[in-house]
Amino acid sequence: MDIFYDLIKWLVVLIYWLLIANITYRILIKRRSIPSSMSWLLTIYILPFIGIAIWFFFGELYLGKRQKKIARKIWSISNTYLNELKSCKYIFQIKNSEVATSLFQLCKHRQGISGIKNNNITLLTNTKKTMEVLIRDIYSARKNIEMVFYIWKPGGIADDVAVALIDSAKRGVHCRLMLDSAGSVEFFRSPWFNVMKKSGIEIVEALKVSLIRIFLRRLDVRQHRKIILIDNYISYSGSMNLVDPYLFKQSSGIGQWIDLMTRIEGPIATTMGIIYSCDWEIETGFKILPKLPSKEMLKKKCNQNSSVQVIASGPGFPKNVIHQALLTAIYSARNELIMTTPYLVPSDDLLHAICTAAQRGVKVSIIIPLYHDSILVKWASRVFFSELLEAGVKIYQFKKGLLHSKSILIDQQLSLIGTVNLDMRSLWLNFEITLVIDDSKFSHNLSSIQKEYIANSRLLDKNIWSMRAYWTRVLEKIFYFLSPLL
Repeated sequence: MDIFYDLIKWLVVLIYWLLIANITYRILIKRRSIPSSMSWLLTIYILPFIGIAIWFFFGELYLGKRQKKIARKIWSISNTYLNELKSCKYIFQIKNSEVATSLFQLCKHRQGISGIKNNNITLLTNTKKTMEVLIRDIYSARKNIEMVFYIWKPGGIADDVAVALIDSAKRGVHCRLMLDSAGSVEFFRSPWFNVMKKSGIEIVEALKVSLIRIFLRRLDVRQHRKIILIDNYISYSGSMNLVDPYLFKQSSGIGQWIDLMTRIEGPIATTMGIIYSCDWEIETGFKILPKLPSKEMLKKKCNQNSSVQVIASGPGFPKNVIHQALLTAIYSARNELIMTTPYLVPSDDLLHAICTAAQRGVKVSIIIPLYHDSILVKWASRVFFSELLEAGVKIYQFKKGLLHSKSILIDQQLSLIGTVNLDMRSLWLNFEITLVIDDSKFSHNLSSIQKEYIANSRLLDKNIWSMRAYWTRVLEKIFYFLSPLL
């Protein structure tokens, strides 16, 4: 009997070290940042068994077997459609502003198409009013409505959107709704799920979370996009989830979530439709490519000097394109750079780019929430403050709610609006979307709302920050150690 137990013990030890060796090899063989690699190595060696479990849940980017197979070929399949879209030369902008040229060239070479003109772009800064405008558009829809959201929380004005969709489906409008399984768990448990399905709305639970799937793919890859498409002409995107701002997370005591959305009329809806089609195919296996834009779109009065690009990231999409776009945008700044983000845990490259911009004379401002819904990210972000402040970056902490807006404004001309947070999860893992807008009028509107954010913020003083308690510095370093894993 003792021999048997000894055999079992040595077998467990052998399996353990084989797993450690295997994970070590996979960490070292893949080119990662040094801090990320060191964090993983320390985790698996210092935390026996727990470290191994964390690795298998969060260490590698993968989807389910069927989804991964589709994702690997999805963009090449879409390129066939992109080639057809390129034939519509009347929608493409030939020349961009000086500050936007490098970024639009990057997008063209990485994603296959140039910036698109002939769009009417509206910046929406109030969530309740945004929902009211959206409901009017839904009731006006004639052909199709497609939506994807990370969070749909029933209640309040969100239910009014549901009623509008049900009404549209019943009168023959083809409605499709894709919601992240983890973010929208309350929706899928609510009566609205079955009521909307019975009305004819196609609903897809993206990246399903279940006990079985824990062992099939990592669970922290999420569908984080926010896209609305109506009649292949009207499109929405930005940071807003489908929630009532007066009800959402009010028990947390951090106030309302503050978001930005864009409403666009024009051919950019086709590009966003391609992204939606890719996401839909990854989840369902079916393709729903939008119709090519017609010349009728050009007859409507639009700003001919503006240009819009859509950047999509996630499994199956051009690798690292969001990260590259952010770096290109920051290095393009000559006079002013203003950034808003709820989660500030940048990569070393992004941190260096932001600091370098400030050190070469660019007026750099970062606006973040004073009150936070994530303790981990709140403390991890603090470790970057000293370096940013030393470089001359102004850090503003927004006091009136949780600033959830994700925006970048460069030289009052180039704007980036979307779902991407300045953290590892948005940069490397999630399905995200960012609109790149080269338009001075739109940028003026974005500048106005950013100034309003700053007016409702407190400026972090470098001298006061340097005198913070020693125990907070230790805590910051501990969470910084975990930042590559966040």
